[in-house]
Amino acid sequence: MDKVVGSAAEAIGDIRDGAVIMAGGFGLCGNPENLIAAIKARGIRNLTIISNNCGTTDKGLGVLLAAGQVAKMVSSYVGENKEFERRFLNGELEVELNPQGTLAERIRAGGAGIPAFFTPTGYGTWISDGGVPQLYAKDGKSVLKVSAKKETREFNGRMCVLETALTADVAIVKAWKGDRHGNLVFRKTARNFNPMMCMAAKVTLAEVEQLLDVGELDGDHVHVPGIYVQKIFRGTAYEKPIEQRTVRPRLAV
Repeated sequence: MDKVVGSAAEAIGDIRDGAVIMAGGFGLCGNPENLIAAIKARGIRNLTIISNNCGTTDKGLGVLLAAGQVAKMVSSYVGENKEFERRFLNGELEVELNPQGTLAERIRAGGAGIPAFFTPTGYGTWISDGGVPQLYAKDGKSVLKVSAKKETREFNGRMCVLETALTADVAIVKAWKGDRHGNLVFRKTARNFNPMMCMAAKVTLAEVEQLLDVGELDGDHVHVPGIYVQKIFRGTAYEKPIEQRTVRPRLAV
């Protein structure tokens, strides 16, 4: 039952080239910084990453993209990452864009064993009709791959689009607290996509700020039961970068 490993490098030991990875975090909030750094250091390539976005140009998942280790992103937006935009438009990266709520539900459905679901989001747009560019040619002009047309159906007078569930080989997540059995607690908005990703992946690797003994977590406060986590370790040297730091001027007293 003790799932503790000594480091991020040990945790990712079974990840191979071509893996499908779900990565928690929203922008740079709640990123598994140690696991991302370990994947970069090991040079694992041809990755498909399912995440809300791809960090920034030089932070978060952006470091894997800049190193050429990512072949495909399944995301909801490009975000603050100019390298993401450049690689996509120059045929170096395949991108499957999703409405944000649809992305979240596709992941949740994958963890719940629901193969597909209908949603009104995207009906009557390229989302349902197909044709969204997913892979450009190297010349940056012609399109090699577009999204397919999706099944639609009417429910209670409202047209809906069929969306399929998402699953992954591995989920990498970062929690505030965890115990040796893998039970996890996230802090505020850093919870974001993490719990559903833990359920939707075959294997979950979790880094935590505080690693506790079994029994130190209040069971009523656990966000992810340890049954969904295979390896856990205490992360170190967190930078916790902010994409756009906005502050108000100090008020005169």
